Formats: sequence, C-alpha cells, structure tokens
Amino acid sequence: MTLPTDDEARALRAHWTLDPDVRFLNHGSFGACPRVVLEEQSALRARLERQPLQFFRDLERLLDGSRSALATLLGADADDLCFVPNASTGVACVIRSLQFSPGDEILTTNHVYNSCRNTLQFAVEQGARIVVAEVPFPLSTPEQVTAAILSAATPRTRLALIDHITSATGLVFPIAEIVRALGARGVEVLVDGAHAPGMIPLALDAISAAYYTGNCHKWLCTPKGSAFLHVRRDKQRKAAPGAVVSDLRSSLPLEIPAILPWTLGHGLNSTRTDRSRFRLLWDLVGTVDATPWLCIPSAIKFLGGLFPGGLDELQKRNHALALEGQKLLCAAVGCERPAPPEMIGALASVPLPDRPRGEQPHPRFIGWDPLASRLLANHRIEAPVFPWPTAQKRLVRVAAQAYVAPSELNALARALNEELQAESRAR
Repeated sequence: MTLPTDDEARALRAHWTLDPDVRFLNHGSFGACPRVVLEEQSALRARLERQPLQFFRDLERLLDGSRSALATLLGADADDLCFVPNASTGVACVIRSLQFSPGDEILTTNHVYNSCRNTLQFAVEQGARIVVAEVPFPLSTPEQVTAAILSAATPRTRLALIDHITSATGLVFPIAEIVRALGARGVEVLVDGAHAPGMIPLALDAISAAYYTGNCHKWLCTPKGSAFLHVRRDKQRKAAPGAVVSDLRSSLPLEIPAILPWTLGHGLNSTRTDRSRFRLLWDLVGTVDATPWLCIPSAIKFLGGLFPGGLDELQKRNHALALEGQKLLCAAVGCERPAPPEMIGALASVPLPDRPRGEQPHPRFIGWDPLASRLLANHRIEAPVFPWPTAQKRLVRVAAQAYVAPSELNALARALNEELQAESRAR
C-alpha cells in the first residue's frame, strides 16, 4: 500500500486534539481519542448529570447497544462480552476467579505485560508455578513463537496467559495457532489482546480462546477506561471455580458464574430470569462512569469512515506506515529488521545499543527511559524506550496511527541517531 503524504496525515490529525508541537509516535501506550468521540462522551455525561436516575434506568439498554456494535467488530456473540476498564483488569478477573492447586503450572512468555505478569501472583499464592517460555527477539518467523510456547508446556500446565500483540516488542503472535495447539494438549488460554481491537482484524469465536481481553481505548480510539473481556460460553458456568465462587455456591441457592467481575454487585442475588447470571453480574457492578464503553459505537463509526475502504483500509495503511518506521529505525541504528512483516501490525520495535553505564530506566514507570526523555525534550518527539530483555538493554517502539506523517518517522530516525551518537561520545 502507498504511504500517505504529510499533507494527508496533517488533514487527518485535525480530527484529534493532540499537541501540535509534539510528534506523537506513541499511540500504543494509551491511545488518543478523536474530537467527535470526545464530544459524544461529553453529551453522554451531560445526559447523566441532567437526570442521573433516568440515565441508570436506561444504562442496561445502552450497554446492550454498545456491546452489540463491539461484538460485530470482534466476530463474537454479544452475550459473551462484558465490559472492564482495561485489559489488565480483564486478566485479573479471570486469574482471581480460578482455583489452582499446588503443582499446577501457568504458562506465559518473556514478552508478557508487566502488570499481567504480576497478577499471576494470585495463582502462585495458591501453590501454582509460573513457567516462562523464552520467545526470541529479534526473530524471523511466527513459528518460532509457537515452538517456544509448546516446548514449555507440560502435563501440569493448567492455563496459558499469552499476548496477542506484545507491548514492548510490538509483535503479532499467531494466537489462533497457539490456542489450537495448546487446546490439543488440554491447556486453556487467556489471551491478553490489549492492542488488538482496531489494530488488526479479529474473529474471537474462530480463535476460540477460553478468555480474551482487549482494550478499546488504544486502537479503537475510545475514551480512556474502555475495554472488554470475552468469556467462551462453556467457561461462563463450567470453569473450575475459585475459592470465592465456591464459598458463594455454598451460601446462595443460585447459579454463580465461574468468572466474576471485580465487584459483586446487585446482580449476585437478583431474581431476574430475563438475563443470565453472568450478564447480571457483569452489568451491575455499582456506580461507574460507563461513558467510555458507550462511546464504542461512535469510535467504530469514526474510524470506519476515515477511508473509502473502511477500517480494513485504515489497518492496512497503518501497517505499511509501521513497516516504514521499522525500516527507518533499523537504518538509524544499523541493524537488520528484527521481525518479519507478517508479525507487524501498527507497532514496530527495534533493538538499540546498550544504555550508557550507570543509566537505568525510570523506576516509577515501566517503559519510561532517559533516552525517551531526551527525545521529547530535545526533539519534541514522543516515542517509548523499553528495557529489553534486561535493564541494561533497550529498544525503541514506534506506533503508526492515521495522523502520523512519514516525515515524523524520519524525524525520529534522525533524532535517535543523533542521541545515540551523543551517548557514544560520552562513553
């Protein structure tokens, strides 16, 4: 696909409220919400505050509409979806709902997102053991990912937590193949799809993972705090319950779903029969700002209307731009492409020379780095630098969204080259 021109990118950037003095090449971390979607959220919040009681009377119907639009995009049944504020919460709800026994193993990879890796400690406290599959980066084929994961699976593997698109390294894992291969060994998969919705085409029913969670506030450009958890139908009632669920089953004459939300609200003991217990529990979690979830239909409509070919054309365009960014960064650093084109979505990461002696990543924020600070302060470029695979090593990641211009990618490559040369002179 032909790369966009700078003029085309600038025209598209007008749809966002981003600082015009910053080259924003880090859409992947928190996304960026377009003006039209922010206006929709403001209208919803005004409606809420004008008549709060009526808004909450209407909320169930409004959530149904939003969930239906999202399900169509995801290739899923709307009744298998529930809303969460972020993908990390989706992972936590699953892990905290399941019960593990001493000797059980939870399989993940060295590319796992830090907060999700921390959540696995809930299983460790029950006696489970975390097994980490070492997926190489750089790498040359998707098969290397599958092989590394399968080689780490054992008869004691109870669950696998696998990223669909990795955060720091920006790789699209062959998730459907991984789910099928692990399923053949009796291992269920919890997919962390934080970056996937909006970045790549999805068909969750076809992937058929037991659990799949993803953010909408990243590549679908909804307001912050908008994500979903998809629970396969057979896992809504039949998954091995955790201790909390077991206690509830013994104290309530109700069918309690195996996967529970972060708050047990009014749905727990509701006597309604028009909805499943799963739906009642997940939709009635207390007073929250539901407007980020309710903006999902308008965000899908906005992104689908940017180009004649709809969201598919946007995704292909962003993919081509990410590959261009990968090429430019590799030239600036002097390395080969670290991943093949089929493993790139709209993110591309490139390994950097080791950080200067004595320099460390920022201790309070994973992904922040002194080099990233210099790129922003000296060049007005927002691009993340991550420690990988150890604290002394690092990589830079570029994110390609509709508003990114090719000249901004060139500017990052030049700035990176300049900063690395300055580091080299100072060694």
